[in-house]
Amino acid sequence: MLLNDLLKIVKENDVKFLDLRFTDTIGKEHHITLPIVALTENLIRDGFKFDGSSIAGWCGIEKSDMLLFLDISTARLDPFYLQKTIFVICDVVDPNGQVYNKCPRGIAKRAESFLKESGIGDCAYFGPEPEFFVFDSVNWDTSLNGCHVNIESREAVWQSQYKEKNLAHRANIKDAYAVMPPIDTLHDLRGEICLILDRLGVPSEVHHHETASAGQCEIGTQYSGLVERSDWSQIFRYVVHNTAHKFEKTATFMPKPIVGDNGSGMHVHQSIWKEGNNLFAGDGYSGLSQTALYYIGGIIKHAKALNAITNPTTNSYKRLVPGFEAPVVLAYSAYNRSASIRIPYVSHAKGIRIETRFPDCMANPYLAFSALMMAGLDGIINKISPGDAVEFNLYNLSIKELRKMPQVCSSLDMALYHLDIDREFLKQGNVFSDEWIDSYIELKMEEVNLYRMTTHPIEFNMYYSL
Repeated sequence: MLLNDLLKIVKENDVKFLDLRFTDTIGKEHHITLPIVALTENLIRDGFKFDGSSIAGWCGIEKSDMLLFLDISTARLDPFYLQKTIFVICDVVDPNGQVYNKCPRGIAKRAESFLKESGIGDCAYFGPEPEFFVFDSVNWDTSLNGCHVNIESREAVWQSQYKEKNLAHRANIKDAYAVMPPIDTLHDLRGEICLILDRLGVPSEVHHHETASAGQCEIGTQYSGLVERSDWSQIFRYVVHNTAHKFEKTATFMPKPIVGDNGSGMHVHQSIWKEGNNLFAGDGYSGLSQTALYYIGGIIKHAKALNAITNPTTNSYKRLVPGFEAPVVLAYSAYNRSASIRIPYVSHAKGIRIETRFPDCMANPYLAFSALMMAGLDGIINKISPGDAVEFNLYNLSIKELRKMPQVCSSLDMALYHLDIDREFLKQGNVFSDEWIDSYIELKMEEVNLYRMTTHPIEFNMYYSL
């Protein structure tokens, strides 16, 4: 899109404001709104100045001046604001004109460039499957005299004792996958999300109720290239949060908000292409090429370091527990959902891909997709074997058998440790830097320490009377 094209849309829709959006390290979007008269050649050429020191984990106050450079190809009419507004996704640039090395979108762009420069491929496709919860109300408190959380959901089994207007249709724990209305109360909400996504150029493909009984949903959208698919993932989160809000509900992408029911993941489908050919298609195991197997080998080798980026919260590891619904064993398999890397069934070579199943939606998509690809490319470059495929149900392994199998990390601090000691694969092509990795570990350790120092109510249950 050229500026003149965008100005034509502005005029035709009587747009009043311009919303500049960018993503911080932990994946949270920020926005700065300008009157539409600010949309000029000068703004496109020079960018818009903002305070980078106010973003957690970024620059100090002595280096606070940063610039937002508009990618006008991402411009869209916002579907939620009262006043007509166009939003544009921006890259963060330092005053010297260089893309800021901690800008997540800049990291994703460098990852795409590294793929091309490596000669391995010219395009990486990503297709995430985000799961999320929608509740009617949530409140919590963490104070000196105690803490609590209370979740209200009309779909929840625990609310079956309501005496007023109790319509009774509810699924049992872990028994809500693809349930029909009236048990599925969120069909219309998901449909509205899909229609809004379609209007914003993020094509929806499927939606359904997920396995957890209290408001768990999944909406599938189309795959795309690394940077564009990351942009779409941010748009997806924005639409889910605000559509739920419009329905007077609240949505969360927390992996494990409910104790005792399924958590939410983000399975990530991936493939590498070159000159229009799928490099993952071949005559090996389940139709995979040797290139694809090496890519899997790289992800398995670097999985514990990847966890710090693909599972970046303390809550992430309440989902990644052996013997429960999330895959924790670092193995690959065709069709087998208990393996951390699955090869989905497809009917044609163009659809051949791998599916990494341990990530969750707390991940910053720009960083997570980039890190997964960098691990896979390292596997290809160094011909890392993934070992033999696993065909049996890994959920049935005993604790003794599990100890013999490589697994993902069991905590965020463990993942950060592995990121610290296994970082070289991320630094190839200057995609990630030591400065970024060090600052990321420091930022995330603040969360680890806060969690470590907070007394949990379950500890009273276990220890109070000892």
